[in-house]
Amino acid sequence: MASPTSRLLELLELFQTRPLTTGREVADLLGIDARTVRRYVGILQELGIPVEGQRGVGGGYRIRPGYRLPPLMLGDEEAVVVVLGLLATRGSGSDGASAVVDGALAKINRVLPSTLRRQVEALEETVAFTTTTRGAPADSAAALLLADAIRRRRRLRTAYRSFSGEESERELSPHGLVVHFGRWYLAAHDHLRNDLRTFRVDRMWRIELAEGAAVSPPEGFEAVAHVTRSLAAVPWRWAVEVVLDLPVDEAARRIPATLAELVDDPRGTVVRMRVDSLDWMATVLAGLGCDFSIRRPDELRSSVRALAERLATQV
Repeated sequence: MASPTSRLLELLELFQTRPLTTGREVADLLGIDARTVRRYVGILQELGIPVEGQRGVGGGYRIRPGYRLPPLMLGDEEAVVVVLGLLATRGSGSDGASAVVDGALAKINRVLPSTLRRQVEALEETVAFTTTTRGAPADSAAALLLADAIRRRRRLRTAYRSFSGEESERELSPHGLVVHFGRWYLAAHDHLRNDLRTFRVDRMWRIELAEGAAVSPPEGFEAVAHVTRSLAAVPWRWAVEVVLDLPVDEAARRIPATLAELVDDPRGTVVRMRVDSLDWMATVLAGLGCDFSIRRPDELRSSVRALAERLATQV
């Protein structure tokens, strides 16, 4: 059973979302009697909330036009964490999750300060996830700025440190924010390289808006697809190419897009990967549950044989 406090908050939310509500509607929606409705209205009035009552046919209760509740005092980082949690729930696939999340986000946005509300709305529109694993960014202010720039089609300037440690100044046209296994990535057109690139947000600093509008993404561009392809092509030590005895759609269900490039082939599916450890690659192949043939490197054959021998001794 709902507590009196939660009923009072429900009543306040009801008055904020409707221009006029009759006592009977309040009683039915909250499951209380008419006397309790009047008592709750009195409590709100004592708290300084201008709830007005109108008698007669067509009458009811309303909050005085023009009145707004004080802003919800969430900091940037708190707002990002709350919104990400709600978006994660919407992406869970549970029945009714989307409608519930939309309602909760609307309530939060309604009472946020205007600048933070605009940035949070931009984050809702621009962030995407590759998996069910979510994570708050190391720098929430940066995430809000990036999302706002994507939404408003603005260019950015930033300092960036690459995987190898090289530092550079970049001018970017941001296209999308993607969260992959807790890490945040920005898909953007890099004006220094004149090409689409993927940037780790935690390697960016001194992020600021630049002059001019951002260039548009290519037709049909999808940030998640771009980032997953980029991560699959990270230049590790070994270039691996294996043919799986599987149709490509089944291979895609067993191997994440961020791990490998999959190519349809008359003999099955060609898997191209970059890895640091061939012993690890051997365990991946063993776990796929299908026949395969190794095209390169020859050293992978030794790793697969060694794994097979270790497993045979455990039987």
